[in-house]
Amino acid sequence: MKIIPNQNIKMVSRDSAKGFILDHKKALAVIAILAVAGVTTGFIVFEFTRSEQRMILATTTSTYDSGLLDVLLPEFTKDTGIQVDVVSVGTGQALQNGRDGNCDMILVHARSREDEFVAEKYGIHRTCVMYNDFILVGPKDNDPAGILDPSINITQAFKRIFAGGEEGNTTFHSRGDDSGTHTKEKALWAAAGYDYTSQINIPENTWYEAHGAGMGDTLVFTDQDVDGYTLADRGTWLSAKANLENLKLVYNSTEVELLNPYGAIPIDPWTHSHVKYNFALKLTAFFVSEKGQNMIGNYTVSGEVLFTPCFGICNHTHGCSTTQQEIDFWTRYNGGFTQPAP
Repeated sequence: MKIIPNQNIKMVSRDSAKGFILDHKKALAVIAILAVAGVTTGFIVFEFTRSEQRMILATTTSTYDSGLLDVLLPEFTKDTGIQVDVVSVGTGQALQNGRDGNCDMILVHARSREDEFVAEKYGIHRTCVMYNDFILVGPKDNDPAGILDPSINITQAFKRIFAGGEEGNTTFHSRGDDSGTHTKEKALWAAAGYDYTSQINIPENTWYEAHGAGMGDTLVFTDQDVDGYTLADRGTWLSAKANLENLKLVYNSTEVELLNPYGAIPIDPWTHSHVKYNFALKLTAFFVSEKGQNMIGNYTVSGEVLFTPCFGICNHTHGCSTTQQEIDFWTRYNGGFTQPAP
């Protein structure tokens, strides 16, 4: 797949993005300082100095279930010698793993929460890697909420699901797991005019089922319900739909509200000195390299593309403005593999 630059990209000025390079220089400096301290005092031992070439990536179930990492990570290991252990959880738990220092890097999809994570000094910087979008899936043989109506938007679709639930005609299956998809679902209920805590996820709403489960399992639960709908990321849906006999895609739109960007964030070594920051840099560099981006764009299931690579072309519409300094940094960063020409 050839990556075509987005002509609408909006680059911020170098002055407004000075913090990007500064943050990385500080992080690399603390690694050098702490490593020396560990050697000279004999009291400090840091994991990033271990000879074992392994790191931990905390990511979402939607990323893991898509199968994309099964393609990317072996190639990264072949190029760098670094093994990646993947922890697959919801975005909320992945962020918590990062806060607790239980991983070296996260790859998640909940932009506002990612920005908070970085602002709170748990992550060095968020780098946009790829995106897909959210869709609604529902019963294959009927449409009790009327979501197939081509004249409605996503806000109206959620209003119809709510009305159908109140009338006893529909069920909505939520991941209910504090994931990025669950975060998006709550935002869509709010956009439709409903307070999630007091109007949606309440005991009286027997039509609303919060499963506390990953995307794949939630799709299975929905598949078992003749009147069930759920919000899904397109990647997991495409990966799983062959095994879901009773579901079909019922709402598919290019609305901005449904875009789903994924960000890579190395854990801040100032906050957790034991993390393998250099390894996280190499993995991020691989994801956004020409090689990594092409692998993402060429990854298909049953002939359908699951993710769109977007580093350097992800504009404000995707919620991921990219600075020229970011592009320069990752293009020139020595990740231990062939880089595109500067």
